[in-house]
Order: sequence, then structure tokens, then C-alpha cells
Amino acid sequence: MNISIFGLGYVGAVSLACLARDGHKVVGVDVDAAKLALIAEGKTPVVEEGMVELMANVMKSGRVSVTTDVDQAVLGSELSLICVGTPSAPNGSQDLSAMLKLAHDLGRAMRGKTGGHVFVFRSTLVPGTVEDLLRPIMEQESGKRDGEGFHVCFQPEFLREGTSIRDYDRPPFTIVGANSEHALEKLNALFGHLPCKIHATSIRAAEMVKYCCNNFHALKITFANETARLCEALGVDAFEVMNLVCGDTQLNISPAYLKPGFAFGGSCLPKDLRATMYLAKSRDVELPMLGHVLQSNRVHAEHAIAKVLASGRRRVGMIGLSFKTGTDDLRESPLVHMAEQFIGKGLNLLVYDPEVHLSRLLGANRRFIEQHVPHIGSLMRENIEAVIGESEVLVVGLSDKKSFEALARHVRADQIVFDLVNLPQREALRGKVIGLCW
Repeated sequence: MNISIFGLGYVGAVSLACLARDGHKVVGVDVDAAKLALIAEGKTPVVEEGMVELMANVMKSGRVSVTTDVDQAVLGSELSLICVGTPSAPNGSQDLSAMLKLAHDLGRAMRGKTGGHVFVFRSTLVPGTVEDLLRPIMEQESGKRDGEGFHVCFQPEFLREGTSIRDYDRPPFTIVGANSEHALEKLNALFGHLPCKIHATSIRAAEMVKYCCNNFHALKITFANETARLCEALGVDAFEVMNLVCGDTQLNISPAYLKPGFAFGGSCLPKDLRATMYLAKSRDVELPMLGHVLQSNRVHAEHAIAKVLASGRRRVGMIGLSFKTGTDDLRESPLVHMAEQFIGKGLNLLVYDPEVHLSRLLGANRRFIEQHVPHIGSLMRENIEAVIGESEVLVVGLSDKKSFEALARHVRADQIVFDLVNLPQREALRGKVIGLCW
């Protein structure tokens, strides 16, 4: 394939070298003449393991050229990888000045091209940047439409500095955000040989995945470091603790809990977070990330409550009360907190939970109800049909099959269903379904 690469920093330079190694003809484009001169001499513009030998070899192959001429690069290639920098501005936003200038240049280059072209944005970009900002510029400058005269797509890169060649050859996955089969086919032809799965998705989702992955990496590093600081104060071996944590691949190092949903609760997580923070405070150890987890959890619950209140409906039915489906544990259940708020706002509330029978509650569960919502008993109903029938709004916090089936049978077209559990087959419900964050 004939490929042009715009921006020859870490991602662009490594991609150029690896693609040329794999037999493609590549032209590198950059505004920095020093970088271009180094590559033209067979030298690497970035310090990276394996790049000295690789760049020397690919330049000898004759498959690599460099230029500052955007038009020449676009006209002489069929696919472009766009890897220009998007650094932080002083206020934290992205500095898109280089990207915006390039979008104008690419559009003008396409005006004089008769054949099609695929533009693959690989720079880290805020969701919506490609479709709402860059594509309109390219369409205006070229006089052509995305999907007709050219194609834009987004493919996030996951190259770590220091191991980028190895990461290029063995990526965790390949994600392609595209609006056309042609673009997907081109990228599959380019990267389909790599030992990983290719995921096709929307451009916006592909843009967001890069941020999500990087934020998760930052979260994991911070979690391990906060754990280490607390371990140090307590005289515990932090490496031993984290090695044991990583040994659990069912819950800790797994997809468990990594799904959008409602706030957490129950008898363990809130209590143990508070105990951890008290322990850290008593040892003068600062744990800013862990210290804000409960606050973030409260914000998530309040977000759900605000959405229900914004509907303006007064008769609310809650399907679920315990902190988790399949249990009668009401301790620190975010659904109990939600019920308290609805009652306090003067809404007419009804509640159904097949596992919660107040007459059978014992111990801590019973004390929790008596202290927080002692009058909840008068609001409980024995069957879900009664709650559905008497409500204008239904808040679904249960994820069991029987509840789904009852909702599908009895929900009316005039009702609103607030989904806190990612209901399956939402289209089967006759009412208006509103997700918590989806």
C-alpha cells in the first residue's frame, strides 16, 4: 500500500518504520526539517529501543521518503495516518492548532485529487473532534463529501514510549472508528495480520476509548501508589499486597465491575473505604484518590435522582430496594437513599423488591430500615404489577429476568422507565425508556 504519515513524533516515526519494514511504501511528512533530515539519512528522530537499526534498514530498502509537501504526500498515497501532536493548552484543553492547520491542508490537497483517499486520525482527540471539527474543514476545503470523495476514520494507538515497536507488533487490540466499509477494509488490509482482534465501532467511541484507557492506566498506577503509601505507614510489604491483589483474576484483574451502572452500596465497600481513610488519616497518610471515591459514588446516585425529579411526574414506582439484585441487604443501598429523597420531595412512592420482606428482616438490616426509612413498610407492595399499574414513572434497579418480563407485559405507553441496570431488549417496553448514563 502507498501510505503517507503526517507527524513524525513517537507514533508517526515508529509507524513509518514498521509499515516500511512490512513492505509498504511510506512517505513521512512533518514541518520540522531536522526530523526529515534525520530520517532521510537513515537515522531515528526519536529515542526508542530498536529504532536505530530499524530506521537504517527501511531507508536502505528504498520504501521510505520524506517531504514537507502535503499535496505531494496526499496525491502519491491512498491512505494517510495523521499523528500530529495535540498537547495541553494552559487551561487543560487540547491545543489543536497543528491539527486544524493540517485539516485545511489535507482538504486543499484533496481538491486536486481524482481518486479516493482514506484519512486515519491517530492523534489523541476529544470525542467529536473528527466529525464535528476536522471533517467539515476538509469537506469545505476539498469541495467533496466524507464517504464519497474521501473517508475519515479514527484509530487510537496504544504505543508506549520505550516499548513502542513491540507494542506495534503485539497490540492488545485494534480499534477502528469508521462510517464506511471501505475505510474498514483498508485498515483491515493494513493491520489485519497483527495477532489481535479488530473492533469496528463509531468514530466517537474510538476517540473516547483512548481517553478511557489512559485514565484507567493512571487510575491503576495511583491506586498501587496510594496502597504503597498506606502499607509503608503500617509496616506492610506493598509488593506482597499488590501481588496478591493481582492474583485474583475473577474480580480484581478482570472485566468484573467495569460496566456502567448504578452507585455501589452494601455492607462492605462503603464501610471499608471509610475505615481505610480513617486509618490513613490516623497515620498522616494522604490518599486523595481513594478519599474521593465515596464522593463520586454519591454524585452518581444524585445524578439518577435528579433525572427522575426532572421528569416532573409525581407517582414513582421503584423496582428494587436492596443494594444488589438477589439479596435482601438494605445497608447503604443507594436505592434506599433514592427512596428517602423521593419521600422527602413529597413524591407518591411505591416499592417492589421480591427479596425484601420487612417482617423477615433481622439484625443490621432491620436496624438500618428502622433508622433510615421506618415507614417504608407502608410503601412496599407484594407484586410488581401493582407498582407498575399505579405509577407514572418506574425506576428499575433490579436486573432479574422475572422483573424484565413483567415490565414488558405491563408497562404502558404513557409511562417513563428510568433504567439503572441496562435493561435487555428495551425496545420491548411500550413506555419511554431513559438510561442513567446511556
